[in-house]
Amino acid sequence: MEALEKIVAEKLLQIKAVKLQPSNPFTWASGWKSPFYCDNRKTLSYPRLRAFIKLELARLILEKYPDVEVVAGVATGAIPQGALVADALGLPFVYVRPKPKDHGLENMIEGDLKPRQKVVVVEDLISTGGSSLKAVEAIRNNGAEVLGMVAIFTYGFPEARTRFAEAGVQLTTLCNYEAIIREAVATSYITEADVATLNEWRKSPSTWKA
Repeated sequence: MEALEKIVAEKLLQIKAVKLQPSNPFTWASGWKSPFYCDNRKTLSYPRLRAFIKLELARLILEKYPDVEVVAGVATGAIPQGALVADALGLPFVYVRPKPKDHGLENMIEGDLKPRQKVVVVEDLISTGGSSLKAVEAIRNNGAEVLGMVAIFTYGFPEARTRFAEAGVQLTTLCNYEAIIREAVATSYITEADVATLNEWRKSPSTWKA
């Protein structure tokens, strides 16, 4: 798994899907200030990388959840990734909105998901885990069974690990924060001095200040 993490980290850094700016932090939608930003949607613009990620996520699902019947993507970032994986596996695909539509059928889950079907959820990125686990809750409320979740990348925040454990959801990712940092230092994308700042941020991202 470590070899795969390194390969994915290298590829994400090459296309600048990951940006590390310790001295010029980003502002997340949550309002958090962050020296680290990951945009896996960028991988969709690179056909060979897109295919690589699709096949690796599909492989993970087959290895860990051979009984899977449906693939679910979390809107909006994981809709294309989930659809690609479902296509590779020849399985039905649904996606889960952050909240029900306010018109039409007012669906939260789009597609045909039946009670008792076995589902694997696909995410592009895990930060706090809130939106990902909200999708899991919606699937369970629909009467289906969530076998687990796979994703391209996780920040590995303690808050997320706690939430996933409490929800009883197994998470497996292709890459993670530690792998990105190791590869970023090895390729001089960042310096060793930047690592201390990045690690300090990761301890308490909600209160960190540049």
